[in-house]
Amino acid sequence: MASRLLGRATGAVLLLGTASWVGCEGDAGPAGAEGPRGQDGQDGAQGPAGEPGAQGPGTLGQPGPGATARAPGVESGTPLSSVIAVTFRGDLGTGATNVAEYVKARVEQVVTGTLPSPLVFPLSPASTDTVRSVPGLYPTTVIKWMDPLGFSKGAPRFGANVDFIAFFGDGWSQDGRAPQYHGQASAGWMWINHEYISGTKPRVGTAPIGQHLDFARFLRNTGALSNTVTDGTSWQADALVSYNREWKKQVGGTWMRVVQDPATGGWAVDRNAANVRYDATSATLAKVVGVTLSGEEHDDAGEALAAGVVAGTHSNCSGGQTPWGTVIVGEENVQGVYGDPEAALWTGKNDWIPAAPGFAPGAPLAPDFSAPADGDMISGDRNSTHLKDGYGYLTEVDPGQPADLWYGKDAEKPGAGHRKLGVMGRAHWENATFVVDADWKLLANQPIVIYGGDDRRGGRVFKFVSSGRYTPGMTQAQVRALLDAGTLYVAHFAGLDNATGDTLVGGGVPTDAAPGHGRWIHLGLDSTDLAPNGEAFGKPTLQVGAALRDVNHNAMGGFVNDDQVRKLLWTAANKVGVMELNRPEDTEWNPKDPSGTPLLYVAFTEHGDPTALDQDGRVATAELKDGAWVKKERGAQDNRAVDKVGSIFAIREADPASPAGSKTFDFFRVWKGEAAATSAAPEFAAAKPDNLVIDREGGVWFGTDGNFGVNKVADGVFYLDQAPSHRQSPYFRKAFRVLSMPSDAEATGPAFNADMTSLFVSVQHPGEDSFSVWP
Repeated sequence: MASRLLGRATGAVLLLGTASWVGCEGDAGPAGAEGPRGQDGQDGAQGPAGEPGAQGPGTLGQPGPGATARAPGVESGTPLSSVIAVTFRGDLGTGATNVAEYVKARVEQVVTGTLPSPLVFPLSPASTDTVRSVPGLYPTTVIKWMDPLGFSKGAPRFGANVDFIAFFGDGWSQDGRAPQYHGQASAGWMWINHEYISGTKPRVGTAPIGQHLDFARFLRNTGALSNTVTDGTSWQADALVSYNREWKKQVGGTWMRVVQDPATGGWAVDRNAANVRYDATSATLAKVVGVTLSGEEHDDAGEALAAGVVAGTHSNCSGGQTPWGTVIVGEENVQGVYGDPEAALWTGKNDWIPAAPGFAPGAPLAPDFSAPADGDMISGDRNSTHLKDGYGYLTEVDPGQPADLWYGKDAEKPGAGHRKLGVMGRAHWENATFVVDADWKLLANQPIVIYGGDDRRGGRVFKFVSSGRYTPGMTQAQVRALLDAGTLYVAHFAGLDNATGDTLVGGGVPTDAAPGHGRWIHLGLDSTDLAPNGEAFGKPTLQVGAALRDVNHNAMGGFVNDDQVRKLLWTAANKVGVMELNRPEDTEWNPKDPSGTPLLYVAFTEHGDPTALDQDGRVATAELKDGAWVKKERGAQDNRAVDKVGSIFAIREADPASPAGSKTFDFFRVWKGEAAATSAAPEFAAAKPDNLVIDREGGVWFGTDGNFGVNKVADGVFYLDQAPSHRQSPYFRKAFRVLSMPSDAEATGPAFNADMTSLFVSVQHPGEDSFSVWP
């Protein structure tokens, strides 16, 4: 040890007389055992919040199929027609502020190849039992069949298969504004049509099927029926009387207040509001104006009604929102209820019936308008049936007014109440649209112009022009009075190929650059317009009025007055040879069309059946032999079996600024339906266009009815790209799917709220022929 220390010494220190030796540091010893852990320190102060991340492309989903609660009495899993709202939830980087702007921004990205990945647009084709929408839009259910409209026990209930929708934002009428795109966007009133109950109705000894069975179960569960509804033997006359009374309450229309939840964007019914149901019972009354009824009508108890007044409205398909704040509903397929007088002359396949009672050639027409003994909504109660000529009209409902306030009933309410527009005639009316300016108001100092489509195979497009002129500042009563008198025209699409209905003779497709040419024909006994089929009968100067009065012209008797012409529009148009069309399902006037010229759009759903007339306007299954009209075989060209997919056409009036005075028009095809199996772009394939809607900026949207059958893909709502800057693009006039329906439901009644942040759509007949538990 001593030698080791000496070897490492560095010096000696003398301190206070004491000497000390300090050695060098030795090697470190082994580590000691680890000591106990000390206490944790205090947490530091929380840092500032980071910036929120970008919103992802997804949206909240719908509840699963069948998850939405049913009203008491409705059995679990029952598929229910409903109204949905598709709400704009954010621009997702597009800069859009509403549904229409958002969809158009995505279309622009598709056209320019700038659509962000992995975002999917348009919506992919599929068939589910849910409502699907493109990212950025959020669908919710507003109301469904049999839901109560109020909180009280006896509150009326929301009706069956929904169709046309009109939205009236609170405060819309300030400063004389039209209801379209005015007023509050988050609260207002809504009109919805209820068209029918599908399936098979109950009969004596036979139980109902489909929606009729669903409804019968509801009636049993709520005490309105006491029989075992699934047992055919329990259906006897008394049960049928009760069922039919309730059935009549399921059709017509609903007027209800809706409000939006600012937190979620969802919509709901205000059940403490003065919501009203209008239906097919005599609780709803309307006056037929413009024609004289064939007899006196009665209410459900058998009491006589005032002259011209009829009980209820039914078969309400689409419609129109008037610029003065009422609604027009189209009574379409009324023939199954109280009958069709024209069925005596024409079969369901448009064949002529020889020696038809009341229609046979050689005598004046004498149609049978009497009340039938059998039909939908007719039971053993003799008061359940009504005259044939009381139904099949464009019906103007004054929403919010009592259901039994027929037009002219109350002198204290001039111009108020409900009426049926006999001036437009009887037909399978789908809807009505009005000529308006860019602010959706009637054209100042011009007659009112209404267009409507007769939605049957071979039906035509009609135009009514009022005798008087609209003047700004008129009261609602004064405006409504303008529809008391006017001239009715029918569109003759000259040169259209009778074998297709959507191409010209020779095979060409009418385009906006090379359109077809048509003319408006005054349909009345005093009409001096040339009859379209006059030349075919060797009478090139034959006038329409003379042809209509002729008791032998074109295999049918002669019309005796204009009331008959209006009540038998299909037969009158056939008699003078007006070109048939492919089911004009909807008509919409577009005052802000992207082309820069106002256009009338017409959705032709499809045809697929024989025509009543040949190419030259003669009855296709009749011929004159030895001075008598006899049956003949139909020509090969008198059949439109080729059209199963439909199309959308546009009509350009000769004077778009003053359509009332236009006697001619151009027509062209803007979109053609496709079968996905043969399409070069199946993701854009769609078929059977139905209801149209024109957005605030002139964009064209449409729903489909039958795409499920043609393409095995759910029906939906589509936006039609017609941006002028896209004309050279392959996407120009392509239909972009935005929304997809559940199961086999059709998409009907699309309507925007005031600022277009929500799009309302009717989900009609889910589960009609396929499985569904929607919603």
